[in-house]
Amino acid sequence: MGVGVDYPRRRATIACAVCRSRKSRCNGNKPKCKLCIQLGAECIYQETGINPDAGQKLIIERLNRIESILQMNMVQTQTNGVNVNSASHSMSYGTALSGHNAMLVNTASSGSASIIPNSGFGTWRNESTTTNINIMPKVHTNAAMHLLRWPLIRDLVSRPYDPQILLQLEMAREPLHSLTKTPCVDLSNIQAYIGAYFERVNVWYACVNPYTWRSQYRTALLHGFREGPESCIVLLVLALGQASLRGSISRIVSQEDPPGLQYFTAAWSLLPGMIATNTALAAQCYLLTAAYLFYLVRPIEAWNLLCSTSTKLQLLLISPTRVPSHQRELVERIYWNTFHFESDLLTELDLPHSGAVQFEEDIGLPSGFEAEEGEQVGRDELWYFLAEIALRRLLNRVSQLLYSEDSMASTSSLDPVVAELDYQLTQWYESLPLPLQFPFTHTVLQDPAQTVLRLRFFTCRTIIYRPYILAVLDNEQAVLNPTVRENCHKCLEASIRQLEHIVEHHAGHMPYLWQGALSMVSQTLLVMGATLSPSLLSILLTLVPHRENLDQIINDVVMEVERYAVLAPSLSLVAEIIKEAELRRRTLLRE
Repeated sequence: MGVGVDYPRRRATIACAVCRSRKSRCNGNKPKCKLCIQLGAECIYQETGINPDAGQKLIIERLNRIESILQMNMVQTQTNGVNVNSASHSMSYGTALSGHNAMLVNTASSGSASIIPNSGFGTWRNESTTTNINIMPKVHTNAAMHLLRWPLIRDLVSRPYDPQILLQLEMAREPLHSLTKTPCVDLSNIQAYIGAYFERVNVWYACVNPYTWRSQYRTALLHGFREGPESCIVLLVLALGQASLRGSISRIVSQEDPPGLQYFTAAWSLLPGMIATNTALAAQCYLLTAAYLFYLVRPIEAWNLLCSTSTKLQLLLISPTRVPSHQRELVERIYWNTFHFESDLLTELDLPHSGAVQFEEDIGLPSGFEAEEGEQVGRDELWYFLAEIALRRLLNRVSQLLYSEDSMASTSSLDPVVAELDYQLTQWYESLPLPLQFPFTHTVLQDPAQTVLRLRFFTCRTIIYRPYILAVLDNEQAVLNPTVRENCHKCLEASIRQLEHIVEHHAGHMPYLWQGALSMVSQTLLVMGATLSPSLLSILLTLVPHRENLDQIINDVVMEVERYAVLAPSLSLVAEIIKEAELRRRTLLRE
């Protein structure tokens, strides 16, 4: 699913510049060390007496200069009379790279990456006095249900819907009955499930250490998988591993128990023993439980577990001494998983924030589990995980600057902000390591990580430019503005690209089925509304030459979302909405 790269942290007495900048152990081979061979990077050994951190300082200085230039440009834009939110000063790509969360990815020649980690964990901060546009706003209009209030799109549904309806449906949902049963665990095929987890699942979460796994497994075995966080972690790995072997849960017969449920039920029975335990392993248990609940398409239960994970993290992070040095990497990975998936849920549901976001500016980025002696059971893959962190933060900035209650109202005031956000998205793509840098061809990709990143890229680009579609739906004359027309073209193109191969969404079925379904519905409603606008329809037909092909893309989404209807009451509702909307759209076009 990606390129396996070792990220050991112990440093040799003699180390090349790449290993020193990444704080990785260098084997000292010349002319190229092992890591530089793997990365295809230039291997340079510094002369004795040169400060080993000089290269890192130069990188930070360069990033600070870039940030200053971009901030000066934003200030100049403001002084020229453009109404840009004051938070825009911290939205530059330089800001995203520099400071305590710096991550410099250089793919121009080698595809290698340098990670500048944070110097330490954070402390309690007053959220009311902190302006951080990397977090989801508490009030925003970026959810799929808000599109049903847009002109023309609202004509496609027979009645108005409360934006809270999806949350209400999920809250009224019956709990999993199997969790009250006595767990019965079959241990006959566990090696296959462990292998499947590290091959197919850990890439999405990167939160289980392949170097220490055998030690954790031995501890769980010693306890008969009946007590302790190690037993819980092992059972959850088995649950997720077995689930990954069966493909999308939307293709499993509804009368059948989902794969992995027996292991999940056994793990669930161990969670009460960790309710009041505030350790990294306890937080890891809750996070992996949330991961399986995402697979089961139970977003509110997953959110509850994420909140418990967040509480444990916050108690650990208020004092650096509470986290042993050998667990810092694990805590960072648990944190970014929590931040990432909570942000995804907050995009669609009006939920309370867990509080973990207060550490977003202070927490370090993952840089690799420390290698242990002995056999590892999988690869420690970080490329995808780091790429998702960066993109999730950008998506949050989009929501803050374009969809929050303080966002700009007119397209003229939006122009410089939209241009900056699109520039950041382009920079994100160009900074991807070569193994993850997906092509923009109209073909189905074979690499699941590339596939998911491409879908997320188009999602982000769509919502960056979506306000221009609203402007035209509200006033057809707005399209006469060349900038508005061009930006509508970019939005609709990204929407079509996300929807043209609907089967691609199966690549993210483990973490993203619920979120992906709502994203599909959002983009499809957008395209449906555009077909009812003469000017927007003319743009669409430059992207999809024949109207019957456009109808087929919409119909494929309707059929795909219908398959998800049995998985969650919220998805059942959106399946009904989009089916009704398509019937009414075709009727309106005939009339």
